[in-house]
Amino acid sequence: MISLAADLQFEAPLKIVEYPDQRLRAKNKRIDTFDDNLRKLVHEMFDVMYKTDGIGLSAPQVGINVQLMVFNPVGERGEGEEIVLVNPRIGKYSKKQILFNEGCLSFPRIYGDVQRPESVKIDACDVNGTKFSVSLSELPARIFQHEFDHLQGILFFERMTEEVLDSIRAQLQDLERKYEVETGFPSPEKIEKQRGKKVAVGFGKS
Repeated sequence: MISLAADLQFEAPLKIVEYPDQRLRAKNKRIDTFDDNLRKLVHEMFDVMYKTDGIGLSAPQVGINVQLMVFNPVGERGEGEEIVLVNPRIGKYSKKQILFNEGCLSFPRIYGDVQRPESVKIDACDVNGTKFSVSLSELPARIFQHEFDHLQGILFFERMTEEVLDSIRAQLQDLERKYEVETGFPSPEKIEKQRGKKVAVGFGKS
């Protein structure tokens, strides 16, 4: 599925989409138009990421369902390296797995241990449409994998063990109730339905 120009239209300032908003589960389109709208979107995504003390952000997290992510492992404007990945794909990832405590801007104040490959090689385009490959390890690799999951409609709690998931289940249910109060509609998903579900594996396909 290829994005249209309208898919990159947005109103600033961008706002973080919180679980269980269905846009976090929607199909994310490939980008084939590399223009000023895309560059403006990237700029605004970095802006909201820094303002919310994040280190990574995917387009669906601001309600725009395209294959785009931005991140900066330092998390401070003007410091570290700002990375923009358009239409990313995973070439290979390490067999070595690392357990690390993750948070997510779409799950405010919720944290849990997630195991992921220590390193990953990816193919992507930059904001101008130039294709490139890059190998990432440690924190940059983890940020990428977390954001790449978002582009596949996978949320980080799906990669947690049942024991870890149980430790945050009440907080997830609080977000579901918050959604129902604010929208007047039933939550599109309920965390209790996840019990017994297999932990997500692999990186998904789009």
